[in-house]
Amino acid sequence: MTAGSGLLHIETPPESLVLSGGLFHGLQLWVNLPASDKMIAPKYQDIRGNSVKLLASADGGGLVRVIAGDIDGHQGPGATHTPITMIHVSVNPGAQVTLPWRADFNALAYGMAGSGSAGEERRPFHMGQAVVFGEGDSLTIRADEQQDSRSENFEVVLLGGLPIREPVAHYGPFVMNSHRELQQAMEDFQAGRLGTIPADTTLGR
Repeated sequence: MTAGSGLLHIETPPESLVLSGGLFHGLQLWVNLPASDKMIAPKYQDIRGNSVKLLASADGGGLVRVIAGDIDGHQGPGATHTPITMIHVSVNPGAQVTLPWRADFNALAYGMAGSGSAGEERRPFHMGQAVVFGEGDSLTIRADEQQDSRSENFEVVLLGGLPIREPVAHYGPFVMNSHRELQQAMEDFQAGRLGTIPADTTLGR
């Protein structure tokens, strides 16, 4: 979703999942817009699991789902104004996945399930933890030989992008470049000037 000039929205899991129960992950990632694009028209993308780009590591030890951006020329379906790459990687126990990465991008990894390590130095991390990579043109994730009973594999989100290097001011759901812009955003919200997207658009119609 691109909030742009303002968009009222709410995120909820599917009703069937709520009724059936069990563990699921909900990740809310905010990608900042450069100042020149802050007030563009809002839009929504409906990206389903069957639309992501699926890749496998050379030895078959990892499954790579490219959600946004690209890896080695393989493009994901997500479109962003700020150049980013977002990937979901499933690494088999004891396996290692090394992916090419743009040297001008920053990068982090977040563990959704299981445990393993990041980088050639094998810095350990696990579910609920994040690691930040240093400079380089590749990212390496390794899964521990033994995973916990809740997950067969080490499930990791890899995320990074081109730094904007602009000031950031945030308050509640508003992210702008200055406190004055935050004040204007609050006034727009209170005056009912934020946009909406028809519900059927969110169903991919």
